[in-house]
Amino acid sequence: MNEERVGLQSRARITAVGSYVPEKVLTNHDLEQMVETTDEWIVQRTGIRERRIAASDQFTSDLCVAAARDLAERYGKSLEDVEVIIVSTSTPDYSFPSVSSQVQARLGIKEAGAIDLQAACAGFAYGLHLANSLVTAGMHRKVLVIGAETLSKITDYTDRTTCILFGDGAGAVLVERDDQHPGFLSYHLGSQGEGGIHLYCTGLSSRMGDQELVAKNRIIQNGREVYKWAVTTVPKGMQRVVEKAGMDLKEVDWFVPHSANLRMIESICEKTGFPLARTLYSLEYFGNTSAATIPLSLDLAVKEGKIKAGDTILMYGFGGGLVHAGLLVRWGEM
Repeated sequence: MNEERVGLQSRARITAVGSYVPEKVLTNHDLEQMVETTDEWIVQRTGIRERRIAASDQFTSDLCVAAARDLAERYGKSLEDVEVIIVSTSTPDYSFPSVSSQVQARLGIKEAGAIDLQAACAGFAYGLHLANSLVTAGMHRKVLVIGAETLSKITDYTDRTTCILFGDGAGAVLVERDDQHPGFLSYHLGSQGEGGIHLYCTGLSSRMGDQELVAKNRIIQNGREVYKWAVTTVPKGMQRVVEKAGMDLKEVDWFVPHSANLRMIESICEKTGFPLARTLYSLEYFGNTSAATIPLSLDLAVKEGKIKAGDTILMYGFGGGLVHAGLLVRWGEM
């Protein structure tokens, strides 16, 4: 058997999806009152019109719980028997306890492993890959994967190059054992750590050259360099994913990239020849929500009736690290 045909080994599939975004809306017109910018300029360069902002007393764990409850209610799923909770986030409530531990407690899941995963904007794809691996290995049968962020809490609203981009939100999926109709077909992971200086959040260290910055926990981005990296790296990664599945990009029904910037997505589609009309994104009204963009895009498409059972979906996350991860899945009956 060709070792590249990794999808043949999967024993898991996505069985439910849910999402949540805060009530407060921050429009481009609102930003015009805060920094030197215009609605036209933002839309032309990013495709973003609005973003959601968490309340002052609302944190990533709150968004995660709401998204998980949305999933459970819509699909009639019990979460009490979830065996592992994976939360992908760059904006945890605390360094510890983990967001996943708080989710476990608030959802009343009595016995579950709890993992916070930090892979920035590729976090949800990494979380799904880990969930598939745990279930396929036979170690667990039901894993809750959540991508969630409250990026507004680490955004510098005096920096017009970054504050126009980011928003808050959460998306969740259940990954369960299915020997008859597994949904994970292939994957590709990668990292270019030397590029981390182009996109990072200030912290304890000043090695990235931010000695003059007083505030900790603020997003620093060299948009030009991140753009160049993404539009070069992602098309190659997409090709690797489909090749591992023994498929061609033309056979993919939907492409779900990280919703960083619509112009970036358009460039990736142009380079690969993948139709923008079959590309799903959540940035127009939610902004860049990092680890939450892909599950938010999936849930929007499900609600709009775009994604159907049997569709093949290529997800690709990419961001700070610089890290990236692609997954090809077949959507099942839900």
